[in-house]
Order: sequence, then structure tokens, then C-alpha cells
Amino acid sequence: MNKNKTGTVNPTAPYSKRWAALFLLCTAQFIVIMDTSIIGVALPAIKADLGYSQSGLQWIFNAYVILFGGFLLLGGRLSDLFGARKIFMWGFAILSGASLLAGVAWSEAALNTGRALQGLGSALIAPAALTLVLSKFTDPKELNKALGFWGASAAAGGSAGVFLGGAITEWLSWHWLFLINIPVGLAVLFFSQKLLFKGTTRKGKVDIVGAILATVALIVMVYAIISAENAGWISVQTSGLLGLSLLLFIIFIIIQKQKREPLIPLAIFKVPNLLSGNVVMALLAAAWIPLWFFLNLYLQQTLHYTAFNSGLALLPMTIAIMFLMVGLTGKLVAGFGFKANMVAGLLALAGSLLLFSTIPSDGTFIINVLPASLLGALGMSLTYIPGTIASMSGAKPEETGLASGLVNTSYQIGSALGLAIIVAISAAKTNAIKATGATEATALNTGFQTGFFAASIICLIAAVMAVIFIKTLKK
Repeated sequence: MNKNKTGTVNPTAPYSKRWAALFLLCTAQFIVIMDTSIIGVALPAIKADLGYSQSGLQWIFNAYVILFGGFLLLGGRLSDLFGARKIFMWGFAILSGASLLAGVAWSEAALNTGRALQGLGSALIAPAALTLVLSKFTDPKELNKALGFWGASAAAGGSAGVFLGGAITEWLSWHWLFLINIPVGLAVLFFSQKLLFKGTTRKGKVDIVGAILATVALIVMVYAIISAENAGWISVQTSGLLGLSLLLFIIFIIIQKQKREPLIPLAIFKVPNLLSGNVVMALLAAAWIPLWFFLNLYLQQTLHYTAFNSGLALLPMTIAIMFLMVGLTGKLVAGFGFKANMVAGLLALAGSLLLFSTIPSDGTFIINVLPASLLGALGMSLTYIPGTIASMSGAKPEETGLASGLVNTSYQIGSALGLAIIVAISAAKTNAIKATGATEATALNTGFQTGFFAASIICLIAAVMAVIFIKTLKK
């Protein structure tokens, strides 16, 4: 698309600033995903400064992810109604302000609040940004390439966050993990006016109640899983919280059926591949996020790497993802379709996780980390973009914001629930091995192996679902 002198859009011509706009949007995607992973290696320093309990540290991650995942649908709906650029810019304004609060946090409550508001800002940014990417590229070949850059920026943000977190924590302080967002956010807001056109707006109402219900239900569910290790999986507390979460989700669905303009028009799930694609994307996140989480712990706690060296060890995987997504994925999707690539990618990622599930406590980077991490990079590269395309391929133009919000929501919910469940499984295995009299190092490493294995099972389930339920759509 291209803007003429009156500011309107000519739909027949390609937008002249589309590649510059794509760079801006990919930067936004990188920051949003990086913020989920950048705090990992800094947790001990934050704990020492602010007095977090060991269990309370999880909320530095979960406060962000839960608000991000919980309000993504609202972000998608707002993008459809009020224009993607406006919501994108509002999201970055909130993210920048929240990053300032988190960066100067003086207490546990202040940091958790800042992280939650960061998640809210990101929930507005992510679906609006994907809608803007789709609106800028009308040629299918260019769109596949653009989505390759988009996917690479997301995957690179998740992996690079670990590296940058280690470097910043070691050389500066954990405060700068959040403060670096502020100049980036201000730059994005400045260039958004120049590179992104306003887009269309529509009349409609916003289902705030539905968004709050969905978010609270998710918070309760994640808290139930996190606390189950201490309370017990069959305890009254765990069962009651899971029951309350289920009840809130049921109320949410009932409200969606009754509202004229719901947060999620349930009819959208009739769109081909939307439901199955979202489930596969949730399972992908539930396997991928534990991979880098446990790999980082293995490097630091078993191989005794420093935070910075741990980040360096993850660079080959990050670089491979970027090159594969940009240079290979689009061509493979054009040649073989999204389904074949999704299945191949999920199987490759499952193979990577199975290799990691055998890592010894005296392992080496070259033999035990590098090959498996590169195989994981291939798997992620072949799955992420095709999964996104599959989930949105049947949506109408006026539904793209909602559809992109659903994809991002599925991915973030999958990451939160998957990590919570697999960490609980890993911790239970570690405690069981400790009870036999094994050393701390042996017990920890066995727990890591169990976490990797559980993630590989999730990946295999996703591959089977893709084979059965993802349909190749006719052009």
C-alpha cells in the first residue's frame, strides 16, 4: 500500500516505506519477546537487592507473561476497532512508563507492578504490530519474507534476552534490564508517526469485563500450578484454585455467547485452521520456553558458566534461528506449504529436546549443547512462521487483529502454563533423587533431564495434532 498527498491509502500500489516499517515492527517484536526472558539470569541479584523469597521470584516472570497473555485478545480487538497504529503507539507508551517503574523499583511490589504493566503494554503492541506487518505487504513472496524477519525477531528476542540479561547484569546492574526499553520505546514512538499509516477504524464496543475475566482465570490457574509443589497436587488449595479458574473460564464463555460484541466472537473458531493452529502454537511455546529455561540453568548450575558465558553459549542457536527464518522458512513454505513445515519443525524440535534429556553432569558445550541447540533452532524456524500463517490464513481482513491476538495469546499462555508445569515436574524429580541420598549436582541434572524429556513429549503431541487437524487450504 502507498499513501498519497491527502494521507489516504492506495491499495493497488505497494507501500513505499514497507521495509523500513518492517524494521520498526520487528524491533518492537524483539523487545516484547525479549522482556519475557531477559530477567532470567538476573534473578539472584534481584533477590539479594529486594528481598524476594525463592518462590516469589517466579512472579517477576509470571507478572509479565500473564498480563501479556491475558490482555492480548483485548489488544487485538482494540486494534481492529481503533486502528493498529494508534494501539501500537499506546502500547509502547505504557511499556516505556512501566519499564521506568521496574528499573527504579525499590520493593518487590514495585517491581511486580512494573512487570505487570510491561505485560499490559506488550499485549497492545503484539497484535497491532502483526496486523501492521500484514497490511504493509500485498505480494505473497514479499509477505513470506517479511514474516520470516518477523519470526526471526521474535525467536531472537527470546534467546538474545538471556545473553543480554547476563551481560547487562554482570557489567552494569539488573536495573538496566528494564531501563534500556525507554530509549528504544521513545525511538519507536517517534518513527511510528513517519513510517506507519493510520489504517482503518470501525465502530464497536470493547468487552473489558471479558478481558478481566480471562486474565484473572489465567492468573489463578498459573498460581495453582506454581504453588502445587508446596501445597500438593491433590490438596484442597490446588483443587480449589483450579476449580475456580475453570469456573471463571466457563463464565467468560457464557458472557461471550450472550454479548453482541464480545471480546472473542466464538464464530471465529469456524475459520479453517484457527483453532488447531492456536493449539499447536500453544504447545510449541510450552516446549520451546522450557528448552531455553533449563538450558540456561544447565549451563550455569551444572557446567558452572558465568551469566555472560551462558549467554554466549546460546548465541549460535539465536543466530541460526535468524538466518533460517529469514533465508529458508519462506522458501520452504512457498514450496511445500505450512503443514509440512510445521510437522517437520516439531519433529526436529522434539529430537533436540530428546538429545538434551540425556545431557550428563560432566557434559561439554561442543558435544552436548551445540548440536542439540542447532537442531532446536531448525525446529523452531520451521514451525513458528508456518504456525502463524496456518492460524491466520482463513481470517477476514476485519478479523486480522483478533486472529493475531489469538495467536499471540495462545503462544504466551502456552509458555506460562508449559513452564509452570514442567518446572514443577522437574522439581519433583530433583527432590525424589535427593531423597535417595544422591548429590545436589546429580539431583539437579536429573531434574533438568526430566524437564527436557517432558517438553519433548509436548512437542510430539503437537506434531501429531498438526498431522491430524491442520488442513492445507486451497488458494
